[in-house]
Formats: sequence, structure tokens, C-alpha cells
Amino acid sequence: MQAAENKKDKVVLAYSGGLDTSVAIRWLQENYDLDVVAVSIDVGQPPRDDDAIDRAKKIGAVSAYSIDAREEFVEDYIFPSLKANALYQGVYPLSTAIARPLIAKLLVDVAKKEGAKFIAHGCTAKGNDQVRFDVGIVSLDPSLGIIAPMREWQMTRDDEIEYAKEKQIPIIVKKENPFSTDENLWGRSCECGVLEDPWIEPPEAAYEWTSSASDSPDEPEYVEVEFVNGVPVALNGELMDGVALIMKMNEIAGRNGVGRIDHVEDRLVGLKSREIYECPAAIALIKAHQSLEGLVLTRDVLAFKKSVEQRFAEVAYDGLWFGPLRECLEAFIDQTQEYVSGVVRIKMHKGNAAVVGRRSPYSIYDEGLATYAEGDDFDHNAAKGFIYCWGLPNKTVAKTQKKE
Repeated sequence: MQAAENKKDKVVLAYSGGLDTSVAIRWLQENYDLDVVAVSIDVGQPPRDDDAIDRAKKIGAVSAYSIDAREEFVEDYIFPSLKANALYQGVYPLSTAIARPLIAKLLVDVAKKEGAKFIAHGCTAKGNDQVRFDVGIVSLDPSLGIIAPMREWQMTRDDEIEYAKEKQIPIIVKKENPFSTDENLWGRSCECGVLEDPWIEPPEAAYEWTSSASDSPDEPEYVEVEFVNGVPVALNGELMDGVALIMKMNEIAGRNGVGRIDHVEDRLVGLKSREIYECPAAIALIKAHQSLEGLVLTRDVLAFKKSVEQRFAEVAYDGLWFGPLRECLEAFIDQTQEYVSGVVRIKMHKGNAAVVGRRSPYSIYDEGLATYAEGDDFDHNAAKGFIYCWGLPNKTVAKTQKKE
């Protein structure tokens, strides 16, 4: 009976294996008197050099999970964003933004399994991710408490290293990187250091996924992407699952210098931030998808969808993925994808990805109507009457209201 009375509450920690979340295990134990459950989630970031889960347990976590979420990330987050051609402020493909709600969902799942009352993450007070985690968690389970050690602690890197030494916490201290980065299947972000001056050209050291235009191959590379209902299913005729397809496209587009983005964006917390992104697959696939839509969707659907796409991107960026608006927007977008099937040919060369061909069994492009050569099916006699009706409102205004 005594042992049951002394049982501690649990906190589920989003654990990357890095310095911040490693020292957070001990900090949560000391400052909140909680048992820590560490959760490492793979959304396509590079693997660590050690067994992070084993190290979490050595630090003091009562249990630890390693979850491969790449397939779920692609199917439920990347592909809906691709069908929406989602680009925040017309530029950023939301690589980090759409990974956060998935991580929040999996943390909530583990909290339910473990009977935990709290979830902790390593976000700071100035970024967008704290909003995405906090709002995502409360949207899925309002009963869970949220702890953000980096918001409360505000320790420097050196302070954290000293704390780890003092508490004998096993950490891997890598060479200090002047940049802060985040990576997943849909892209890589890079900020801080010299990048905080928006006038300074990003150094090559800020890039890892893409070749510079000058170092990319001299000969163009062509890629054919096949879509079914708005989702890419094959590259150059080879059927591939979503994870493999995106990884392959990152490789192809990256070596041709495609996907570099230098963007001053408006963060949700009210400040502007200069961000460097590398999103080779995202940029190439969005261009291909947009081109195929242009072949099969009507003018009015395309025009209305653009406003929906912009709102979808804002909702995702703002951390409202699990809200009703995103669900409604996605329902409309899914309806538009019924006939977005076909093949798009992309030419990649020296940092540029250009669509140079597209075909679809559902194409509403009619060569007989479009041609100026023999075989023209367009009724030229109808043009005069159409123009008369189309211009009649302006003609009437000119006669009655613009007399001078």
C-alpha cells in the first residue's frame, strides 16, 4: 500500500537524443518530481550515432519508445499538403510545420498508453513550434498538462553542458554548429548565426541537401512523375511507396541544386525571421502537381482552389492542424483531386525545376480547339457574338456614366 501511495505521476518527453532533451530528463525529475517517459519519433531526420533510447534510460527515463512515423507522416501530412500545393506565404513548403502535429499526436498516444498526466517538449519561447505542440496536444487531449523546460529554464548551451557534468548525465557533445537546423522527409530548415542578418548571402555551409548551381551537373536531368488522384506513385515508371519516392526525389533534385529557399517569413509569435530551407522533393513535386492540375481542372476550380491552398498553408503553419477548418479545407481539396492523375515530366538543371511535359487521361486540353493549324475545331464565327455579350456591361457604362 505504501509503494502505491508513493507512485509518481508520469511525463512523456519528446526526446531527440540531443543536449537539450537529454538534460531535460533530469531537470523534469528534479523540478517536477515526475517519472519521465522518453519518446523518439522518426519523421525522416538523419539517424543518430548512438542508441538514443538506451541513453535516455541511462539518464533516468523509466521507459523509452522509438517510433518510426515516416509512413504516417507521408500519407497523412505530406500528401494532403502536396494536394493543397501548400506554401506558406507562397514560399515555404511547411516541412517542419506539418511534422509537429504528428509528433504531438504520437506523444498523446503514448501518454494515454502510459497513463501520463503531462507532456514535455524542448521548444523555446520565441519559435512557432511551441504553439504547434501546445495547441496540438490540447486539441487532442485537453486534460494533459504541458511542460516546456526550455521556456522556463533559459540556460545557455554551456550552462547545459555544465549541468550535465554536475549531474553525471551521459551526453554526446558534438562540435558546436553556428546554425540551428531541423530535418525531416519534406525538408531541412537552417537559421541563426550569420543568417540572422537578412542582407548577408547564405554561406555554402548552411546547405547540406543541395548542390550549388555552379557545382550541379552540366547536363539537365529529366524525371517523370506519375500521379494518381493527386498523389505521386512512381518516378520514371517505377512504382514506389511514398517514403521511398520522396527520398529518391530529394536525392535527384538535390544534386541538381533544386529546392534552395531564402525567406524572411512572419512567425506566428509576431516577429520576422530569416529562414534558409532546402526542400528539393517538395519544390519539384509541388510544381509537377500544379502543372497536372492545370491540365485537368477547370478555370473556376483552379482559381477558387488557390484561395483554399493559401488558407490551408496558414492553418498548418499556425499549429491548427487538428482544428475543424483544416478538416473542411482538406475535404474540398480531396474532391478536386478526383481526376488529378497522369504523368508530368520535369527538367532539372542548375537549380531550376521546370515542367516540360504533362499528360493525363482526364485532360481537358483539346488540341483540336487549341490548334492554329489544319484540323481546327473552334467555331470562329461564335467569337464576335461572345465578345459583344462579354463587353456589353462596359460598353453600357461608357455610354451612360462616362460621357466626358
